[in-house]
Amino acid sequence: MYAIIEACGKQYKVAEGDVVFFEKLDTEEGKKVTFDKVILVSDDGKVQVGAPYVKGVKVEGKVVSHGKGKKIIVYKMKPKKNYRRKQGHRQPYTKVEITSIKTAATKSTKTAETASTEKKAAEKKTTTAKKTTTAKKEKVEA
Repeated sequence: MYAIIEACGKQYKVAEGDVVFFEKLDTEEGKKVTFDKVILVSDDGKVQVGAPYVKGVKVEGKVVSHGKGKKIIVYKMKPKKNYRRKQGHRQPYTKVEITSIKTAATKSTKTAETASTEKKAAEKKTTTAKKTTTAKKEKVEA
């Protein structure tokens, strides 16, 4: 399963477990990041393409570290005028590990499971409540 997401003005192809270098993000190391601008999702040959984004799909990741890229030399020169300027630049980046790609189908199955467990818990509570109320009535009659 892979997805194409839009982040920091660029598009990235990501899969679970990938480590991706994004432009500098304003999150601390160790924190979770969610990307909801998902353009395309492919799951075992089944492809969903958004217009412009796929609804109900999120990509989650964990910020591993922040850093600076390789140094780039910017050299300006005008011939015959003795104009020379040398300047260096290091682009900041954020290293993110993709933890999961959540689609609408996986969300619906999880919500169905939680709803069924809640129903079971509610049924147990009502049955225990009925037993206790009948026991109190017997005590009052005796």
